[in-house]
Amino acid sequence: MRVLLADKLASACIEALEEMGHEVLTQPDLTADQIPDALDGVEVLVVRSTRVSAQALERGRDLSLVIRAGAGVNTIDLPTASKRGIYVANCPGKNTAAVAELAIGLIVAADRQIVDATTALRNGAWEKKRFGAARGLCGRTLGVLGFGSIGRAVAERASGLGMRVIAWSRSLTAENAPAGIEIVDSPIALAKASDAVTLHLAFAEGTKHIVNREFLAAMRPGTILVNTARGELVDPSALCDAIEEKKLRVGLDVFEDEPVGGKAEFPATDLAAVTTATPHIGASTNEASEAIAAEVVRIISVFQQTGRPPVAVNLCERGEAKCNLVVRHLNRVGVLAGLLDGLRREDINVEEMDNVIFAGGEAACCTLLLSKSPSPQFVDALGQDASILYSAIREL
Repeated sequence: MRVLLADKLASACIEALEEMGHEVLTQPDLTADQIPDALDGVEVLVVRSTRVSAQALERGRDLSLVIRAGAGVNTIDLPTASKRGIYVANCPGKNTAAVAELAIGLIVAADRQIVDATTALRNGAWEKKRFGAARGLCGRTLGVLGFGSIGRAVAERASGLGMRVIAWSRSLTAENAPAGIEIVDSPIALAKASDAVTLHLAFAEGTKHIVNREFLAAMRPGTILVNTARGELVDPSALCDAIEEKKLRVGLDVFEDEPVGGKAEFPATDLAAVTTATPHIGASTNEASEAIAAEVVRIISVFQQTGRPPVAVNLCERGEAKCNLVVRHLNRVGVLAGLLDGLRREDINVEEMDNVIFAGGEAACCTLLLSKSPSPQFVDALGQDASILYSAIREL
């Protein structure tokens, strides 16, 4: 297969894919606008932060799989990929430790004003009194907004610092919450109760600007706010006002409008007011890069062998199937072709199909999810076919 790596990945990924016999195109400097012209003959596209537009997905005639070498897939046009039958896979959990470590680092840096203190020293100023005004983290309350793998990892590390941890997530309940984690019933309740807040939500329609003026107004003066998740979670204009009005200490690794090139311009966010900022490097450690590269290779390997990636984020959770047809049959040429032709004549759509071969290669079992139940005549015909060992229809 021809594989296009449109972002930088560990060299081990390229070597492994080439050893598997794939043609690997390495173009890490491609922009979102350039990707459509680079997809000639490409079957697998791998990206990290580069956006994959509808135009790219429509232009990629041979494109069958897009892999996000990371967790979030908000930079990929999922509706268009689904419409064109292109798998979209990701690598969740492979950068958990890296992002959690940076989140904790930003919290500590914000509390101790490490960046400003370093800058002052480099400029020849010894301002011990100014930079000695830290509250400290031990005994303080950390609010974790979003409690997936990264949120949980941050909570574990914060507990090690002696912090009390409270959390909010739509999926978090008393039954699935780890011991020692206190659950609050809303983001606003979390804002009111926290000395520091760290964001770990995915970006979706319901989470855009979840940190808005109401949320920021609920925060206590001097609270630390850290975002290593998605820039779109925070209203930048409201944040600028809150920094000035409430003297918030803010650590940001992500921004709503991140630059494509090397020049950083943030008209809506006054970086001078932000305590600590990094250029979206949360997942950028050697450990995380190697783990993600290994997962990309695994996904492509499984896809090559089975035609389906081991993880896909844009599959239908439940189709329109009305019944399940199970057919055990001899593993011979034309058996499945005849079965499918009979379903076509009955105007029945196959929603899903899976065929497995038993040891020895003599027999197989095919499971089909159908749009409607076949006629009695179709069922009788199956019973008369010597190639069919068994058949059963189960209504869903």
